Amino acid sequence: MPAKSVYICCDTGCTAAGGGLLASAFAAKLKNSGAACDLAPAAKRTGCHGLCEFGPVVRVEPENISYYQVRPEDVDEIYEKTIAGDEVIERLLYKDPFGKQFKTAAENPFYIPQVKIALRNVGEIDPLDMEEAVARGVYQALAKALEMPPEDIVDEMEASGLRGRGGAGFPTGKKWRYCAASKSDIKYVVCNCDEGDPGAFMDRSILEGDPHSVLEGIAIAAKAVGARQGFIYVRDEYEGAVRHAAAAIAAAQARGVLGRNILGSDMDFDIKVIRGGGAFVCGEETALINSIEGRTGEPRVKPPYPASSGLWGKPTLINNVETFANVAAILHSGAQKFREIGTRNSPGTKVFCLVGKIRRTGLIEVPMGITLRRIVYDIGGGMMNSRPFKAIQTGGPSGGCIPEALLDIEVDFDSLAEAGGMMGSGGMIVMDSCTCMVEFAQYYVKFLSGESCGKCTPCREGLRKLDAILTDIREGKGRLSDIDLMEDICQTMRKASLCGLGKSAPNPVLTALRHFRAEYVEHVEEKYCRAGVCPSLSAFHINFDACTGCSVCARNCPAAAIEGVKKKPHQINQSKCVQCGACRDVCQFNAVTAGRR
Repeated sequence: MPAKSVYICCDTGCTAAGGGLLASAFAAKLKNSGAACDLAPAAKRTGCHGLCEFGPVVRVEPENISYYQVRPEDVDEIYEKTIAGDEVIERLLYKDPFGKQFKTAAENPFYIPQVKIALRNVGEIDPLDMEEAVARGVYQALAKALEMPPEDIVDEMEASGLRGRGGAGFPTGKKWRYCAASKSDIKYVVCNCDEGDPGAFMDRSILEGDPHSVLEGIAIAAKAVGARQGFIYVRDEYEGAVRHAAAAIAAAQARGVLGRNILGSDMDFDIKVIRGGGAFVCGEETALINSIEGRTGEPRVKPPYPASSGLWGKPTLINNVETFANVAAILHSGAQKFREIGTRNSPGTKVFCLVGKIRRTGLIEVPMGITLRRIVYDIGGGMMNSRPFKAIQTGGPSGGCIPEALLDIEVDFDSLAEAGGMMGSGGMIVMDSCTCMVEFAQYYVKFLSGESCGKCTPCREGLRKLDAILTDIREGKGRLSDIDLMEDICQTMRKASLCGLGKSAPNPVLTALRHFRAEYVEHVEEKYCRAGVCPSLSAFHINFDACTGCSVCARNCPAAAIEGVKKKPHQINQSKCVQCGACRDVCQFNAVTAGRR
């Protein structure tokens, strides 16, 4: 029989859902049964397969059969029917909301629009096995770079049009050229994996699932700018990313890919892992530099920029994980090949974390220029519970919300900025009609206020004041003049804040006001929250005509506020209701609605 392999997702998300136990169960089963079936190799622990909503995910090769929400008790059946035999287990296949099943990832609508560059090896290899990475072509581009003059490498990066995937979208080749032109005997390269956005896990997934490609990108950058030491600055909570990066570095050092005379050349270069300081602001490059140096993680005044004076006053090149993951692919296939994907001003692909009120969530990589509508409805499968789409937030805590009227815009740096959003690092959160846009803005204001280093007054005090105003609006104490005051505060923060955190922090408020101003006015003038999120301005009611009396809402009410008998319409005792919204979330008939108090 043909040799078969089993790929088990052991990314942090799937591991939390039992992926590690599942991988151990497969390894034990294959070890005990492999001799009889000529299995080679054993089960592989891989990085993220993408469709996180339905993890743990298992793929059987060479048939490319994908199984979802697999449990250790399913291992024997998968072995007997799919590995030892050729039978597909239909109950473990992905099913769309209409009951259609998909045997392979290639057929699954979640994957069809995707194009993998940064994620090309994630989910395809054991990240702790360097031999598998090398078999997939990792380090071939580095060998090529070592034979090239540094300026030719920079030229190729500039020709590719690659823009930094960390948020601002600064041209990568231009940043490399600035650093290469800086005169110094000592230079550094830093890989930024301090990913603190709520709902974002792009860089973690890449570093966990394909660390050697990241190392290769860093080493190529070091050759281009003349650096001999590199650092990977990893968010302290990312235990898996820290472990995999350290293991990959050790393996690369043992094989002569890092250290002295790498790959037999005259170039000396090594990399160290630095654990982050646990602060969102350390994702800003000068705050990150302070943290590596052992200082308080707060931003520095620019200029000078890190490319001329960074770590310990030396020229320092800083890019994020996803940017470095693109480097080897560009150098291997050529800048023109990269430019054939995406748009003129935003070539290539972008990795996003697609989460929120949609049917399919997970890690995706799509060509620049794809529309938001395709991401939400083709990849994400549309809205959960058949509720109307309301907005999508792009770019993390400092990003903006984009309404349904703009869903057909192209996803690229410039188009998102024109719509009031931003590319950011790549978080995408889909919201439905049950989202209050006042609460939405306050959530991110509170987050950023807590993460602000407090060094500059506009950011520190501006966020506090915005939080106080939004609290008043949500409690029915707001005035129309408060809306104008918020806009004034936001504009001041944009102009006067020291770093990118403060300058971009107003984006959630400004875009919410731009696209959903009527909702703010409604909170102030009518003392009403249409989404039912602000307790002081709303109450939940049950529509008797829609209620079937199934009692699911009553069983899930934490305050025992729902009364009624089975198969008869229920009602909510407003004196007991705590406005948690659990009844609305579990009702399959949309019988629970938010109304006025």
